[in-house]
Order: sequence, then C-alpha cells, then structure tokens
Amino acid sequence: MTAEYQVHGAVAVITLNNPPVNGMGLATRTAAVAGIERALADDAVRAIVITGAGKAFSGGADIREFNSPKALAEPSLHTFIATAESSTKPVVAAIHTICMGGGLELSLGCHYRVALPGAKIALPEVKLGLLPGAGGTQRLPRVLGLEQALSMIVTGEPVLSEKLADTPLFDRVFEPGADLVASAVAFAEGIADLRPLPKVRDRSVDHPHAEAVLHYAREQARARARGYPAPLECIATVGASVTMPFDDGMKFERERFMHLIQSTESKALRHAFFAERVAGKVPDVPADTPLRAMTSAAVVGAGMMGVGITMNFLNAGIPVVVLETSQPALDKGLASLRKLYDNAVAKGKLKPEQLQQRLALVSGTLAYADLAQADIVVEAVFENLAVKQAVFRELDAVMKPGAILATNTSTLDVDALAAVTTRPQDVLGLHFFSPAHVMKLLEIVRGEHTATDVLATALALSKKLRKTGVVARVCDGFIGNRMIEQYSRQAGFLLEEGALPAQVDAAIERFGFAMGPFRMADLAGNDIGLAIRQRRAVEQPDLAYSKTANLLCAMGRLGQKTGAGWYDYRAGDRTPYPSSEVDAMVNAYSAQMGLVRRAISDDEIVERLVYALVNEGARIVEEGIALRASDIDMVYLTGYGFPPYRGGPMFYADTVGLPRVLAAIERYAAGRHGEAWTPAPLLVTLAAEGRNFTS
Repeated sequence: MTAEYQVHGAVAVITLNNPPVNGMGLATRTAAVAGIERALADDAVRAIVITGAGKAFSGGADIREFNSPKALAEPSLHTFIATAESSTKPVVAAIHTICMGGGLELSLGCHYRVALPGAKIALPEVKLGLLPGAGGTQRLPRVLGLEQALSMIVTGEPVLSEKLADTPLFDRVFEPGADLVASAVAFAEGIADLRPLPKVRDRSVDHPHAEAVLHYAREQARARARGYPAPLECIATVGASVTMPFDDGMKFERERFMHLIQSTESKALRHAFFAERVAGKVPDVPADTPLRAMTSAAVVGAGMMGVGITMNFLNAGIPVVVLETSQPALDKGLASLRKLYDNAVAKGKLKPEQLQQRLALVSGTLAYADLAQADIVVEAVFENLAVKQAVFRELDAVMKPGAILATNTSTLDVDALAAVTTRPQDVLGLHFFSPAHVMKLLEIVRGEHTATDVLATALALSKKLRKTGVVARVCDGFIGNRMIEQYSRQAGFLLEEGALPAQVDAAIERFGFAMGPFRMADLAGNDIGLAIRQRRAVEQPDLAYSKTANLLCAMGRLGQKTGAGWYDYRAGDRTPYPSSEVDAMVNAYSAQMGLVRRAISDDEIVERLVYALVNEGARIVEEGIALRASDIDMVYLTGYGFPPYRGGPMFYADTVGLPRVLAAIERYAAGRHGEAWTPAPLLVTLAAEGRNFTS
C-alpha cells in the first residue's frame, strides 16, 4: 500500500502500488512524494516516470480512507499533484488499464503523459454526487477542449486512451503490447533536457461559442438529471476554466467541491457506493470459500421470467437448457428470447455475431432428464407452492450430485421447497427482478440448510451475471416484496380515502421513484398481486387490503398485458392513460364503504408510501432477514426504482431524522387502518437513543 522507487539509467520510476486499483491513500501519497523529492536530490536522475503496478495506473482516491482523517492528511492529493507539477525535472505519467478520478488529475499535473491503448480514462466523480476536486475541471478542458472535457466530466463515462491519442492529453500512445515502463523510460530520456517544462495549467481554453455550449449543457442536465445537483456544478466549474485564470478556477472548483460533499445527494450516492460493495460480504462466508462449478445452467419455465433469466446466463457465456411442459410453450419462449436479442441488435446494443454466439448456447427440452448435468438449475414457474414443490421433486430425482437447485420465487417459503428434496443444502432462492435481463438486483435467499459454498457460489454468480447480489433470509416476500406489500397496502388505502391512481403515482414519481405503485402493478401484472392477496386471505385473514385491486382484476384489467389495468393502454404504446372507468370504480367503492373522500396532499402520499417501507424495513433488520440496513437500501435502489440521490429508504429515513419519522408513523397509527402502522421496535429504540440505521 505504498509506492516503489527504482532508477533505470537516468530515469527514476515511481510505481504506485496499492491494490486493487492503486488508490492514492495516505501511505501511497507519502511514498510517491518522497520518491519525487529523492529523484530531485539525485544529480544522476534527469527525469521521473510515475506509473502504477498491477492492473491500473490509478483509480483515484483510496475508498478505504473515505470519511477518515487520512483522506485529507498531508501530503494531500493536491500536494502530490503540486509536487509533480513544480518538479524541476520532467515528470512523465505512464498510463495503463485504468486512469480515473484523482489518477487522471495526477497525470494532468505531470509534464507529459504516455499510455498504452485500451486504458480507460475518466473523471467519474459526478456518479458520487461530486465534481473532480483536484484540478480536473480546470486542467482537462485545457487538453481536450471545452466540449469533450464537459462531456467526460458531466457523464463520468470512460473513454479509451487510443480515442484520445490525437489530443494534447497524451504525448504518445504506444503500440499494443509495448512494454510500458521501458517505453516510458525511453520517452523520458528523449525529453529530459527540454525546457521549459510544459504545464497544462499554462494552456488556455478557447471556444468561439463557449457560453452557448455551456447553456446547452445546463439545459440537458436539468432535463436528464432532475434531483442531482452535481452535473450543474460540474458545468459551472468547467465554465470557470474558460472565464477565470487558472488559480481562480482552482479556488472556485474547491469551493463547489466542498459544497457538494456536504450535500444530502452526494452523501446518499456515496452511501449507495459503499452499500453495494458491502452487500456481497456475509460474516460467516469467508472470502476464500471454495466455489462450486458454474459452467452450465438450466431454467425450468420459458415464460417472461424464465426467458429473462436464460438471457442472463447466455450473456455471461454460460450454456442453458430450457425446460417447458409443452412444445408450443417452449417454442413461444425461445421465440421471445430471439425477439429480445433481435431488438438488441436493432438498437446497436449487440453485434449480429454476438447474437449468434448466444443463441448457439441455448437449447430446449420437454424432459427433466436433459437437465441432469447442469451445474445450476433455476425454477421459474407459476408462483404456487404446490406447483413449485412438484418441480423440485423432479429436479431432486435427476440433477447430478452437487448441482445447485434455485428457485426464482418472489414470496414463497424456500425452506418448504428444500424440504421436498433429499439435498436441502443445495437449495436457495435466486430472485431475479422483472425484466430479469435488465434489472440489476438479484435477491439471494439463504435457506435454513443452504450450504456455505452454495451461498458463496451464488454471490460469485451474481457478479458474473453483472447483478447486485443481496442476501436475505427466508420470510414471506424476503426483503423487497415483504416491504413493497406494506407500500402497496397504503397505496390502496389512499385510493379509498380520496386519491386516484394518477395522483399517487405522480406524487411518488416527483419524489424520485422511477415508477409509482399503480404503474408498477400494471407492468408486473395485477393478477400477481391478486394471487398473493388470495393466499394472504387464507394465511392471515385479519390482514386488511383495499378491495379496489380485486375489483380491478374482476373487470379483466390485468395491466399492460391485457391493454388495461389501473390505466388504459393503446396498441403499441406503453404510455399509461388515466382511466375514467377505474376512477369511477374507485369513487363508487369509497361510497360503498361509507367513506367521505377527502383531498390528500402529495406530501401525505409520499410519507405514507415511504414510511411504510421504512417501518417494515426496520422489522426486517431486527429479525435478521437482512444483514444490515444498507442491504435494504441496495434492494430498493437496484430493484424497485427508489431514487439513488435519496440513498434508499433506510438512508432517507436517517436524513429526515428517525424521531420525525417515528412521530409521523405514530400519527398514522392513530388513524384509519392504524394497525398497519405499529412502530417497529428497532425504529423506536434508535429514535430514543439518537442513533440511526446507517450507524
């Protein structure tokens, strides 16, 4: 976790060595600055090369030091960059693989930059609600020009080094396969005696229509990044590179950086950043747990979910056998798979040769015996316990020893499925979210008997499938759907009391949700919720629901798939149009219940929906269904469209203040259907002790 110093002839080579991406932590900064000072004191050294060990030049700041005194301790990143820039001997940044954030800012402070092709160049700070705070907004426009620098800084997206080869960012991009250190040393020897030393800060940013470019960027940011202040602040600081002298621009950048780092939005995005990294860590599953083989897969069911799950495996290069009960059902499923891939090709997201490669990995069957050699099988049939148990009996009979048996159930008891097999240690839940080939979340449900290596393999598989894996214990609905049921119950009660579907959806969407509860129900299919409520009526007959959703299904309005649900839909158009028929049904039901409808504010709608999530989430943490509150936030950020700039329901409750959240819940507990608002004991305790979910 430091920096190494070597001398190659007349060139000192300082190698950042802080795995995995050479984050510039305090020890690394200290050693690197000492290396520059050592080279300056050595008369035999004529030039300095800074590079990175392993698989990165540098990914920027060391995330392990975020929010700690080490992050700002001297030598700071600013000091490190200033030391390189003020060196009286030329400093060459030798870039490979990854050069992002503070790593790119360091290279911009060097006199020269050379690179291998294929290096990813980026300033991704905007994705954490920040802006580059070590000169990136002032130096990058000076080498790339206003428009390209603006694009990179506002989007945070990486650009390959070879695409920047003809810009002043790089003095040379070497041929593929070149020895970077040897090539950089040779380059440094060639420029060692050139003076004056070039400094990016001395360049100017010239653009004939700078204000028009900045104005357009602001308009785009307001339209595309509602709720996110960082893109607009990025534009303002990049604009300063045009209108201010370099030192003034640096002061402005620092001022805006400090403003953003204190913002709730940045704190929320940084919370999500760390929450995603900790989600895959399970205390009793060591990092070195041996994994089971994962070279082939099977999927039972070729409906919408089965097809989406199949695509995930195919996209990861894993062959899949798909099982259906009839040839027409199998043919329909495989045709849907082909159509999804054809659409991806038509949109330029997939090359035709990639389509052929993926389709070559899938086969269909009507016989369980054809699944026998798969390393993992995922059941994705109708959400009915008896049906799923029958499938697991069949799988238990044919699957090879050591195969993982997974269910995609969204609410049912994974242990009840494991119990019908002779290998409960091999059974777990892999709850994909619809559409399964798009949604990032994978809820990994750990059964009572699930083996440690099975859980470790599932976590590794989530990464291979490019999913965010979050571990849950067994309960009805696990994490996500157990909470969303309370959210949906409140949405139904709001209809009874005076709201209409469009108002509820609009209010929560203005809060930042990607989709309101009624639009979401129409997308998933209203019959799914009906099946859950019918099961609840048997298992928990005292649990109250609004009958409006049942009446909707009785009208045949099952959602987008039938062209009508809570909203009307037109052929080939997924736009939800408010339905006068549904509004009339809702009003009639209120009258039938003897309820006097009232005006309900958007604030009340948001409070009731979000606090219902928070209260149930607190129970889930207390019961150990979720390992930590941040896991709940990851579930909602990656699977339910919760606004990222609010950090997830539990983090959002922390920002509001738990005493205030509890007071609102107690107020609703005194009202209609107050039994739905019994405060979670953990919430009561944390509020009383002045603590929060994050702590």
